[in-house]
Parts: sequence; structure tokens; C-alpha cells
Amino acid sequence: MDKPEKLLAELIEKVEKRILSGGKIEKLEAESLLGLPDSLLVKLASAADRIRINFRGNRFDSCSLINAKSGLCSEDCAFCAQSARHRGASEVYDLRSTEEIVAAAKAAKDFGAGRFCTVTSGGALSDHDFDKLIEALETVKSEVDIALDASLGFLNEDRASKLFGVGVTRYNHNLETSRDYYPSICTTHSYEARVDTVKLVKSKGNSACCGGIIGLGETPSQRMDLAFTLADLGVDCVPINILNPRPGTPLQDAAPPGPMEIIKTVALFRLVLPNATIKIAGGRERNLGDFQGMALRAGANRMIIGGYLTTSGRSVDDDLRMVREAGFEIGRAC
Repeated sequence: MDKPEKLLAELIEKVEKRILSGGKIEKLEAESLLGLPDSLLVKLASAADRIRINFRGNRFDSCSLINAKSGLCSEDCAFCAQSARHRGASEVYDLRSTEEIVAAAKAAKDFGAGRFCTVTSGGALSDHDFDKLIEALETVKSEVDIALDASLGFLNEDRASKLFGVGVTRYNHNLETSRDYYPSICTTHSYEARVDTVKLVKSKGNSACCGGIIGLGETPSQRMDLAFTLADLGVDCVPINILNPRPGTPLQDAAPPGPMEIIKTVALFRLVLPNATIKIAGGRERNLGDFQGMALRAGANRMIIGGYLTTSGRSVDDDLRMVREAGFEIGRAC
């Protein structure tokens, strides 16, 4: 091992010890570890895995979602096939019926998901659709024993109170990338508007699910900026999506990061966010391939199963088998 590698190996050990003692990784330390060679990746992943076990235990949670309203979004997020401003090939349909949403929740429960998330396209639902969805979620809560999440765009005080009042305990609103790179990805609303929704969720005493997408053209340093922003916001659950380029979007020809870079990112997010649930989400099948199990043992403790918003996943049985083979106990981790 040459001197630079030795110094990085020592840095991993020092940071792990500090975090396990209740301390934090410094931004400059995380920046240094971005340059980690593949020869030290297992060491970094192992440290992240021990931190995960210390703070989160060995329980592995899974969630499933329904794309309850699809397409014709007025925002211009460069990665999204649901934007009306792109030529993406996503389906377009109005809000699903209560019966369809309840059926999806029951299916999620049956195949072992710990949480069920209702997702709708667009910056915010109309008042009519929001009220209809509240009624649907009340029915889900009364008929299905599963924890409820939602991702409905921007919230205000009134909507947040109604949503959490019917039993939603976690709200998803991703920041997507770093503050300084965000204008390259979306111009129809501000980064601060997204941050404000996350702060509102936290102010109501609810769990904030907030992460981003890697592979949008950002630098590794900007990924760490996102991780530290999430830590500053006190986010409870962090989805790490990996770009799965969609035809017709501005990023259709983007080259996502390779498996080793993804695993490094997962591990570093665990070092920055030792207490959070870290969820490997969209794009994992395409971009990690046979390395998904290794990514799980690099600090993650949650996964989306059963498909995504505009793309399908692999079979639930295969995913749960992989989780068990990675040594986890399947159950509600958070």
C-alpha cells in the first residue's frame, strides 16, 4: 500500500471510530474519501456497514409505491419522463380511484413491504384531487395494516395537517441534487421551495423522506453537498436513486455512474448520516446489476420493491431473497 492509500485507510479508521463514539465526519474528510481507490472500497463499505449496524441494527425495511397520478407535470425536471415539457414516454392518467389505491396497498402488504407510499405527479394536486386522495388514504388506513407514506409535491400548513391527520407518518420530497447544481436540473421552481416543504414536514413532527438522484451530471463533491444538506435538515430517510435515463428527456443520453462509484456514494452517505434510514431506490437494478448485495452491505437498510414510478423493478421474491442472503432480518426498520 503506497502512502496516499495508507493515509486514506487511516482516515477511514479514524472517522469510523469518531462516528461510533457519537461524533461526525467533517466535510473535508468526506471530500478526501471521494478520491478513494477501488482497492480501499471494501474497507470503506465495511466501516459504513458497522456504523449502520451500530445505529440502525440489522433489520431491513422495504417499501412499495403506487404512481397514483401520472404525467402532464408542469415542472421541467430534466430527468423526469412525467414532465409535459419533455417528450418522455410515461403514461398519462388522472388520480387513481380509492379502490385501486387500496388494492395496491393490500398487494404491498401481501408481498412484505413495511410501508406504502402514494405518489402523484406535478407540483401539487388540485383541491378536488387532494380531498379525494385524503378519503382514499383514510380507507387504506382502516383496511390495511401498513405504514403510510406520501409524495404529493409541495405542501402548505393546511394540507400537511390533513395528510398527517389521516395517518401518513412519512412524507417524501427529494432535493434531487446539491443547491448549486439544482438550476441545471430544474428551472420552474427553486431549491429553497423544496427545502421549505421538508422543513414543514419536520415542523409537524413527521418523518421526512428526502434524498436525490446521482448521475445527473453533478460532481462527486456536489453529491456530498447534498448529503450534508440532508444531515443539516435532520432528514430521517434518504433515498439514493441512480439515474435511469428516460427517452425524450434532456438526460436521455447521460451516462450514470458505475457500480463502484455508486457503492462508494452509499457508504459515504452512511458516514454523513449515521442515524438515517438509507434507501437504495430507482435505478439500482440497471446500474448496480450483480453488485446490489454489496451496496446493501455498504450502509443501506431499506429498498423500494415492486417497481417505481415510470419503470418496473425485478421480482419481489428475488429482492427479498437478496436481502436475506445479505444477512438482514426483514421487518420494519423505521
